[in-house]
Amino acid sequence: MSMEVKPSPVAVDGCAPCGDACAAPAREQAMELPVEGMTCASCADDVQRALAAVPGVRRVEVLAAAEKAVVRFDPARVDLPAIQRAVEAAGYRVGTPSAAPAARAGLGGFTRSAMTVLGVAVGIVLFVAVIGEALGLFDALTERVPWPVWLALILAGGYPVFLSVARATLRRRVTSSTLMTVGLLAAVSVGQWAAALLVVFFIRLAEYVEEFTSERARRAVKDLTAMAPQVARVERDGQEAEVPVGAVRVGEIVVVRPGDQIPVDGEVVGGQATVNQSAITGESMPVEAGPGARVFAASFASLGGLRVRATAVGADSTFGRVIKLVEEAEAHRADVQRLADRFSGYYLPVVATVAALTFVLSRNTIATAAVLMVACSCSFALATPIAVIASIGAAARRGLLIKGGKYLEALARADVLLLDKTGTLTLGRPQLTDVVALDGLPQDEVLALAAAAERYSEHPLAQAVREAAGARGLALEEPERFEAVPGMGVRARVGQATIAVGSRRLVGEGAAAEGAAELERRGKTLLYVARDGELVGALAAADTLRPDVPAALAEVRRLGVGRIELLTGDNERVTAALAERLGVAYRANLLPEDKIAIVKEYQAQGRTVVMVGDGVNDAPALAQADVGIAMGVAGTPVAIEAAHVALMREDWTLIPELFRIARRTMGVVKLNLGFTAVYNLVGLALAAVGILPPVLAAAAQSLPDIGIRVNSSRLLRPEGRARGPRRRGE
Repeated sequence: MSMEVKPSPVAVDGCAPCGDACAAPAREQAMELPVEGMTCASCADDVQRALAAVPGVRRVEVLAAAEKAVVRFDPARVDLPAIQRAVEAAGYRVGTPSAAPAARAGLGGFTRSAMTVLGVAVGIVLFVAVIGEALGLFDALTERVPWPVWLALILAGGYPVFLSVARATLRRRVTSSTLMTVGLLAAVSVGQWAAALLVVFFIRLAEYVEEFTSERARRAVKDLTAMAPQVARVERDGQEAEVPVGAVRVGEIVVVRPGDQIPVDGEVVGGQATVNQSAITGESMPVEAGPGARVFAASFASLGGLRVRATAVGADSTFGRVIKLVEEAEAHRADVQRLADRFSGYYLPVVATVAALTFVLSRNTIATAAVLMVACSCSFALATPIAVIASIGAAARRGLLIKGGKYLEALARADVLLLDKTGTLTLGRPQLTDVVALDGLPQDEVLALAAAAERYSEHPLAQAVREAAGARGLALEEPERFEAVPGMGVRARVGQATIAVGSRRLVGEGAAAEGAAELERRGKTLLYVARDGELVGALAAADTLRPDVPAALAEVRRLGVGRIELLTGDNERVTAALAERLGVAYRANLLPEDKIAIVKEYQAQGRTVVMVGDGVNDAPALAQADVGIAMGVAGTPVAIEAAHVALMREDWTLIPELFRIARRTMGVVKLNLGFTAVYNLVGLALAAVGILPPVLAAAAQSLPDIGIRVNSSRLLRPEGRARGPRRRGE
């Protein structure tokens, strides 16, 4: 799962990549290219445009959080050196798989204490700027220090910024740094050297704060990548060989010793071990794995060893797909982010117009320079992406895989929640819930007779009966002359009696057990038990509701989702009983296309629809919903691909947590945008009328950037169960 600067095979015209030579040459290849120097969305756009302009490049995805670009290209028209030159021409560096983490290793110690020191330093600089301007100290300093010294200080401090602006200008692009540089040039042109140097200071300061915040946001991806297994022990030619994970072939037997990390997805074919799967499912409790069990890459085995037949390796494993989802999530931008990007593009002409009007009306070059210096569009461009990346990374550590910012935004405004039943609200398998005994017989005797008769039945209800008998520790007799009666049940000779277990038709239409009608009304399935033609009891089974569902749905309602509806293909009676218990609306006897129609029905009303399903049979409806959530999808590629959000474990407490994360994220984004808009409007007005001199304008222009980064960094910290908005009515 490490990044390599080399082409990798991709599917072409329906041909699955096999990695082997074939008669038809591939017409498209994919390459992951580590890119150093990207710190924001604008940087990613620079790399995107540069690579897309290379002839032969067909598609580019630039992932700033993962510090890489995924390039799909025609190998007959373009080669690796040409792609690397395009990145370098854009002002960035092509790294190596190990270079990116090392380049930023020093930031690991950039703790809250360091940020506090930085905040104190900023406060001191601002205080000095205000007092110095008020006392005229900067004018005196400007007269005493020769201008070449000022110029040298400005060039030395701002060289990286000026270089990036020059490159962007040559590509006819305007960035946030362009506007800052224009303000700096304006200050230099009117002899405001101290103000220009202050602009450089705050530009670099903003870069350091952004680097810190972005690095913490990226940490989730890096932590995941660092957990990827690197080597495996493989049985080859009767011996164990230690090989890189990428060299393991599907179908090979991998040996996992006690304490080892499991390197592949696979099926256990030998051994027994306790496996910690928290890296995949987020569940800290270990599970027991023996022959036939599925295990996942990046899990850890203890208290035993395993022999595992590999079914998926590297990027194709469940863990590999998780990393890919987290890396690519930022590519799906929220609508609010697109709005901010468009605003940033129009902002420079507005600022230029205000500056021109200031000069025309006042003939005050100092005020004109101050207008250019106080304006900054960088804060608008940063208002969304840092917040989104931080939230997606934090959610991934909890087993919530969110595919992009636009889904966070949709979750934050969602007002309809649609639910699948089987496998989503329920466990997806029947369990025995009641035993009714007649004629004074003990319940255990009725259950033991039924379980013995059902001993060789493959029906799910028979399995539920056997499990219930096993849970009670009942000894079962060996049945004779077992007979399955299609559609009705089973008959078997148990001891000296003939036992029938099944529907009323099997044991006699006149059969009735006390309380049976009430059990059926509650949506349970009844199995009647008869001995030698005489009814002795009944068993009730039901698909058991997940225990954490009621509390989770109550929390979702409290968070503001006004309409919750159960959609299922199950019958009316069973569905009505479950819906009544949960206090939700329902529709039963539905086909997959019916569920899609219901989703569209709500969307046509202008409502934002979230659907929770098992990710396989509900895939069409999940895809149609504004946000589709697939539950417990570890190891299920179809589920991960179909849904917009994937829960790595079957834990309903994650559903309200998901809504809380979305609302909190959008709250931070809106606060960022609102603060930036008001701040910039006030700053422009004060500078235009001469109240805000260049020195203070230089100090003020970077405060929104710092404020946004500090505000967004709150999302990197876990938050308790905060109170949500009041419930909206329907």
